[in-house]
Amino acid sequence: MKILVTPTSLQPGKNEPVLADLRAFSDDLVFNTSGKPLTEDELIPLLKDCDGYIAGLDFVTEKVIRSCPSLKVISRYGAGYDRVDIRAAKKMGIPVTNTPGVNAQAVGELAFALILSAARKIPYLDTETRGGKWVRSTGMELKGKTLGIIGLGAIGKVVAGCGQGFHMDIMAYDPYIDNAYCKKQNIKSCPFEEVIWQADVISLHLPLNEQTRHIIGRKALAEIKPGAILVNTSRGGIIDENAAFDALKSGRLGGLGLDAFETEPPENSPLFGLDNVVVTPHTGAHTKEATMNMASSAVKNLIDVLSGRDCPYIVNK
Repeated sequence: MKILVTPTSLQPGKNEPVLADLRAFSDDLVFNTSGKPLTEDELIPLLKDCDGYIAGLDFVTEKVIRSCPSLKVISRYGAGYDRVDIRAAKKMGIPVTNTPGVNAQAVGELAFALILSAARKIPYLDTETRGGKWVRSTGMELKGKTLGIIGLGAIGKVVAGCGQGFHMDIMAYDPYIDNAYCKKQNIKSCPFEEVIWQADVISLHLPLNEQTRHIIGRKALAEIKPGAILVNTSRGGIIDENAAFDALKSGRLGGLGLDAFETEPPENSPLFGLDNVVVTPHTGAHTKEATMNMASSAVKNLIDVLSGRDCPYIVNK
């Protein structure tokens, strides 16, 4: 069987023990040598004759899926699958799998690192100090502040635990909130609007879909607690970046941490010129532990489907 493998963390020389398992299953592997997610036109020539596909953050459109008649499974390396046309895959009888929860610790820890960095402007101060300047910048202590988590899934729960370690009060919005967990962990379950109004720090952990696109737009940013810090380690598009820029310039928004952007990689973003913005290159899941776990899970899902075994992680049944 011919398999396309596109995640940058699952290329030759990386995660070799997992690749050994994949090579034992198939001796016809095709890799993504570009070092970045593939566009529709880049993906089709590589995928058109493949039976299986371990997908990174590529754009798997309906055109891609219809151009690949041999394809039998799309195994997402990661939990999100917003760049895969799920309906088209289901229509073509192609299972799409994912790896939920395996990168939760890694992403949650990065989210809190961005919170700390934005609260104390650490990257800005590092740059200024290296440049010979000895600046003074008044930051925010986290103890006693309210951390609002929008999306209390596996990653959001990691962030909540980090916040409790800093003696923060935790409030959360999730349309499918686990009330028993909230009660046990002393997390206040609230409507979305209440989190926006009351939280000193807001961390976003949502999938990108029609309901969540620009959920943090001009309306939400106009209602946010003055000086609040906002962090997004989920998907670009959840925040309206132009509106966020205006809110930062006006001082309504006190700081912004982004690991995900509307366009990736971002080009000439005006946000980069602000000293209260901290950015990373969609690297939340990139720890040794998380990449190994995601790779193992993605390969197992692919082999299970192609071998006719039950796979509990099919998202388009």
